Amino acid sequence: AVRAGGGRVVAVGTTAVRALESAAGPDGVVRARAGWTDLVVTPERGVRAVDGLLTGLHEPEASHLLMLEAVAGREAVARGYEEALDGRYLWHEFGDVHLLLPS
Repeated sequence: AVRAGGGRVVAVGTTAVRALESAAGPDGVVRARAGWTDLVVTPERGVRAVDGLLTGLHEPEASHLLMLEAVAGREAVARGYEEALDGRYLWHEFGDVHLLLPS
């Protein structure tokens, strides 16, 4: 419904991305579901339900970075992290956040 009206689905946090992507059909429409997921979101898999992500800055070696790259692309994530390092942003739970949108 959001996309049909021209809007975007922006997840808040990586857990929300996994939940939405796990509940999405091949068409990207999210339907009510129950249960557990073992989904790993990677650039190779891509995203269907999510158009953006608001998340904290994760450690450079964290597996979460693959999910960020799936949402916004490798180059955008690398650029964002370079800016964060240069700007001395804070990391993880008590740090800064960034908004990732596909280019």
